[in-house]
Amino acid sequence: MKKAERGKVWLAVAGLVINEHGEWLVVKKKYGGLKGKWSLPAGFVDEGETADEAVIREVKEETGLTCRVDQLLGVRTGVIKHEISDNMIMFLLQQTVLEESIVIQENELYEAAFILPDQLLDENTASIMLAYMVEAMRSQERMNVDSIDPGQQFGYTSYKLFL
Repeated sequence: MKKAERGKVWLAVAGLVINEHGEWLVVKKKYGGLKGKWSLPAGFVDEGETADEAVIREVKEETGLTCRVDQLLGVRTGVIKHEISDNMIMFLLQQTVLEESIVIQENELYEAAFILPDQLLDENTASIMLAYMVEAMRSQERMNVDSIDPGQQFGYTSYKLFL
């Protein structure tokens, strides 16, 4: 969906898939503010689909992996340039076909891989949101963060995480 078609209220989804080794499925996008950084597979909800259907579709499109929704992880909400309401629902997913290999969506991604959360933080190539998610999952406590600056490249005038 193109930016003009989204209007001024955006709804996106992201999916966290954790394999049997505790590694997280992450992707490196070729575009936007997350270009070259590890982030979760994500995208916008299309007309006629629910958020949980959208996250399953997005993970399949970006990585080729078949998953199902396990639970809701949290919400990221922000305002871009005092004008666009940018919202993302984050889900924990379970891979349903374990023998599938990752097949990346080459026009959007540099790569996709399963990586241990601590390794993501050590390399300092994880998105800000992903770093907070690692911390929230590690502590297993709910977290509300409203003092984050994810980077000037996004143009957020307000940005909050509820994990």
